[in-house]
Amino acid sequence: MRFNPTALCLTILMLASARTLEAKRPIRFEDLMEFQRLSDPQISPDGRWVAFVVNQQNLENNDSHSHLWLVPFLGGEPKQLTRGNSSESRPRWSPESRSLAFISSRSGSSQAWRIHVEGGEAWQVTKVATGASGVVWSRRGDQMLITSRVFAECTEDACNKEKLDQQENGKVKARLLDELLFRHWDHWRDDRYTHLLVGSADGDEVRDLTPGPTDSPTWSLGGMDGYDISPDGRQVCYTSNRDPNPAASTNNDLFLVGVTGGEARKITTNPGSDTAPRYSPDGRFIAYLSQERGGFESDRNRLMIYARDTGVARELRTGLDISLSSFVWAPNSRTIYFTASERGTSSVFRISLTGQGARRILSGATHGSVQPGPEGRSLVFTRQKLNRAVELYRSRTDGSGIEPLTNFNQDLVAELEMNPGESFETTAPDGATIHGFLLKPPGFDPEKTYPALLLIHGGPQGAWSDSFHYRWNAQMFATRGYVVLMPNPRGSTGYGLKFMEEISGDWGGKCYEDLMAATDALAALPYVDGNRIGAAGGSFGGYMANWIAGHTNRFRTLVSHAGVYDQRSMYGSTEELWFPEWEFRGVPWENPELYEKWSPSNFADRIQTPMLLIHGEHDYRVPLNQALQLFTVLKRRGVPSRFLYYPDEGHWVLKPQNSRLWYKTLLDWLDSYLKP
Repeated sequence: MRFNPTALCLTILMLASARTLEAKRPIRFEDLMEFQRLSDPQISPDGRWVAFVVNQQNLENNDSHSHLWLVPFLGGEPKQLTRGNSSESRPRWSPESRSLAFISSRSGSSQAWRIHVEGGEAWQVTKVATGASGVVWSRRGDQMLITSRVFAECTEDACNKEKLDQQENGKVKARLLDELLFRHWDHWRDDRYTHLLVGSADGDEVRDLTPGPTDSPTWSLGGMDGYDISPDGRQVCYTSNRDPNPAASTNNDLFLVGVTGGEARKITTNPGSDTAPRYSPDGRFIAYLSQERGGFESDRNRLMIYARDTGVARELRTGLDISLSSFVWAPNSRTIYFTASERGTSSVFRISLTGQGARRILSGATHGSVQPGPEGRSLVFTRQKLNRAVELYRSRTDGSGIEPLTNFNQDLVAELEMNPGESFETTAPDGATIHGFLLKPPGFDPEKTYPALLLIHGGPQGAWSDSFHYRWNAQMFATRGYVVLMPNPRGSTGYGLKFMEEISGDWGGKCYEDLMAATDALAALPYVDGNRIGAAGGSFGGYMANWIAGHTNRFRTLVSHAGVYDQRSMYGSTEELWFPEWEFRGVPWENPELYEKWSPSNFADRIQTPMLLIHGEHDYRVPLNQALQLFTVLKRRGVPSRFLYYPDEGHWVLKPQNSRLWYKTLLDWLDSYLKP
């Protein structure tokens, strides 16, 4: 027998691959907590470094800490910049690239700090009584912008300190309310408003640029800042809602004010929301996102360009029927890069100021936090998929030459068997194509039969994406032996404006039919047991679980997290009134028909499916009374049910040990009904 070195090498490689495959295991909750969560990459002005944030959950201490890291822009070993039991966020480079400003609570309250990137101890910059966040440098490095939730009647920090002490140390904890939007998402307003403060880079002479009883900038659920400072450091542009009743209005406008203060000047007039102002690097323009229709918070975001010399704004037409998520100027002030959701992914596009249509340069995954390099030839961005946690990447500006800058989670991912999300399409009764993702369990065998789980996303103007979620991590359901389907029915973003708008005024209509069609397709798969399918969702997904309960018995069990049950009482206890007023075409005492038509409470007599309910005390978006009402009905009707109540959580479950209980309770509940 002749010796064949090629065959031997192939055999060795096959054996090594087999051992690697055998070593892989299903994901556990502890793994989910071990993943390091990367965010907010910022390239230094000299192009040498990328600063970013790494968040690490601590299950034992029931908390998490975020620290600042650096990685060479051209690739190399990352290095940790901050340590300890405090948390740091929002790294922002000084103009000369020698130090970073950031936000930290290491002094006992949230304040702006600075640290030299070559090492040494950080030093505190601000000492604002009401705390500091949202730090931004001026281009010359002599000034900093911060945001703070101050008392409207206070013009000096001493006044804020006195009122804060009275509020925190007073014996009487009652609140006297005079206006709506007195609480928001998970916090009470308590007569405080978000304002922009400006001061020197050393923290001196901090002054309020946006005084008065309005949020300036307005609150946003993540996304881009609602403010920016001009390249010459003389002017600030910010977002503010000056309507008399901001609880029922999305009419955010852009205002200009000098850094020395004075009267602000409004530069937008349309009834929809104008947000995210960004000065071009050459200072000639302000780009921003704009929605045409007032009251519709999910209207398509258009990219606008405001010429500072003429005061005229124009739309930069992308040629896309989808909404922009974020954008950033290129260093040459002639190109803009932006992200937009499409078909369950987040793609990166670029467009020139000539407005001749956008060009897609990155797709096939969920991209975000795009930053162009100062040399104008490279991009840095985050990238993730259903089976890959967020890491930082770099590419050329045309999207070619993608390479990782970080591999924080590489070793952990290599241990785990996490299948990719497969594109899944079905046809709705009206002929519409419904897209989504199908996730198979570890060790999947097409000859076997599996129980299945239908996951319903929130929004309703939202979408399941090819991303590594932590609160509704699809891998955590698949690892228990479920085939998981994540459909994007009517109302979902990333499939065109018409598709998204078809949910408004029709909550239990086409969207419900889409979900049932997706369930039919799921049940028809040869490896799915059509008699063992459950459904679960949060927020609007929780509403849909409640709606399903009164309209079909095809699911073995349902899970409703923070779901709307009664539309009338929801209107009277929620905070963002523009949302129901748009979705149900008015207020319930003038237009009660849609509130009644799409209220699951009107079908309580039909509910037979066992249900698990989950809700948090501090959820002011979908208040606790929604779950309490439904749980009472379930128990009085004798329907098998449980209620997982969190006294210390809001719309989302964020604390690590609470998250562990969430997954355990939900998965155990599903197993009890879906597994033989």
